[in-house]
Parts: sequence; structure tokens; C-alpha cells
Amino acid sequence: MRARLLHLLLAAATLGPIPVLASPISYALPAETAAFKPGPNLDVVKNNCSACHSADYVSTQPRGAKDKRAFWQAEVTKMIKVYGAPIADTDVAGIVDYLATAY
Repeated sequence: MRARLLHLLLAAATLGPIPVLASPISYALPAETAAFKPGPNLDVVKNNCSACHSADYVSTQPRGAKDKRAFWQAEVTKMIKVYGAPIADTDVAGIVDYLATAY
């Protein structure tokens, strides 16, 4: 088994570089249908959230939470811990402030 694996690795190494035949993908994004509401830290939200979310996505989040700050804190934490959003710790409070104030 080990000899066979070694043989396969040596055979693959002698093939040299294998060209990759890929072409670029282009697509058109749909027109933005909403804008983030004005509010404190809007620039922080645009810099962190706009890469993945449209303003439409934010505006369609459930309403009715008694503690809006706790709701948005949980959402931002989920984006970081579950989805891997690259949000700096120093930006989290500003994002939560904006969302709790504007939405």
C-alpha cells in the first residue's frame, strides 16, 4: 500500500505543472433598491456590512424586539462567529449603535 502511494506521488511529480483552463466569470449585480438609513456610524456599517448585505437585507430583519440593542448585538455576533464576518472588535459597538438607532 505504501509503495503504491509512493509510486503515485512520484508519477504525479513528474507530470510537471498542469495548466488550469478557467475563464473569468462576469455577472451584473441587480440595481440597489434601498439605501441604509442615515444614522451614527453609518460609515462603519457600510465598510463592514455592505460587502455581504444590501440595505434591503438589513431592513427586512424581524421587528418587535423589546431590546433592540440586544437583538442587533446578537445578530452582529452571529455574523462574526457563525458566518465568519471579518469585523474588527473596535467596529462592533458602532455597528450595533447604528442598527439599534436606525432600525
